[in-house]
Amino acid sequence: MKRKTILAAASAALALSLILTGCGSSGSSSSSTDSSSAASTSGGSSAASVTLTVGASPSPHAEILNDVVKPLLAEQGINLVVQEFDDYIIPNTALEAGELDANYFQHEPYLEEFNAENGTHLAVGAKVHFETMAIYPGKTATLEDLPDGGTIAVPNDTTNEARALQLLAAQGLITLKDGVGLSATVADIVDNPKNLKIEEVVAAQIPNLLADVDLGVANGNYALGAGIADTAIAKEDATSEAAQTYPNVLAIREGDDRPEIQALIKAMTSPEVKSYIENTYKGTVIAVF
Repeated sequence: MKRKTILAAASAALALSLILTGCGSSGSSSSSTDSSSAASTSGGSSAASVTLTVGASPSPHAEILNDVVKPLLAEQGINLVVQEFDDYIIPNTALEAGELDANYFQHEPYLEEFNAENGTHLAVGAKVHFETMAIYPGKTATLEDLPDGGTIAVPNDTTNEARALQLLAAQGLITLKDGVGLSATVADIVDNPKNLKIEEVVAAQIPNLLADVDLGVANGNYALGAGIADTAIAKEDATSEAAQTYPNVLAIREGDDRPEIQALIKAMTSPEVKSYIENTYKGTVIAVF
């Protein structure tokens, strides 16, 4: 009799455990169920969606990922999560640590320098786009109206300052020493017929300072963020040395050849992304694939 009572109690406990386990499973897997449903309704062949997390600067990087790449990957059962960063260090350290699957914010020379200085093992998955640097009007509306002694704001970091000075030289406003290329500084100006004042400031601040200077030379991403990209009065040429040197890349970990990473690379260099870049950014961002 005692044995029957124990067996009955055990059976009841087992039944209750199965009920509770079933409820818990249903609640905790709701997100993966939703992802699987999304994959199946959009043409994905996997029973469960694979998730990729990509770190990106807000514009244009996160826009390209969310508006074009995410739907393309969803068709293959891959759920793309885009994590936005305003920082240029954390996206790389997070990728190295495995907290991100890829990132999209930097050009190749910066990536190589980051690896050398930090011992990281990041690689270029794809070269995607080039953001043109352009001259934007401030107190002066055109290059022709630029007064003698006018002030032009340029980025104060080495790479972008050189690009800005090369752009000013291409417009005939200054002349630089022969051969300085993308290492040019204000010390390399050998002719300045209008006695222009070159004001070196933090690149991200240039759109905010245009009311205080005659002209400003700003990066495409900052111009897009400030909503001034369509006011540019001169831009870097798509065939310029800067365009060949500084395309923005999709970065991955060295040796990461997972199928979903290959799918991400293919989507990033798809005709759909190229068309989106051309139609959305009107020459401020240029596809390089």
